[in-house]
Amino acid sequence: MVPMTILVDEKPRCVVRPNDMKGLQRFLRHGKSWLLARNTEGKLACREADDAEKSLWADALDLHRAWGGGDEDYFGTPL
Repeated sequence: MVPMTILVDEKPRCVVRPNDMKGLQRFLRHGKSWLLARNTEGKLACREADDAEKSLWADALDLHRAWGGGDEDYFGTPL
């Protein structure tokens, strides 16, 4: 999949690249408490990342690779 931006109340929270929709749904389910943080009533949504968000995601991936991390081990970055 392409990098996806996770939104909380229409505000970008993080950019992730799940392997498939099942992985994205699992992340949203398991990461809900982190995503919502202090906004327990917030609404989660997702969309394809825009160019600026993709650039941040790619920079974070490059940092992950710099220490020897593999692409398959990298998921995303907070915004």
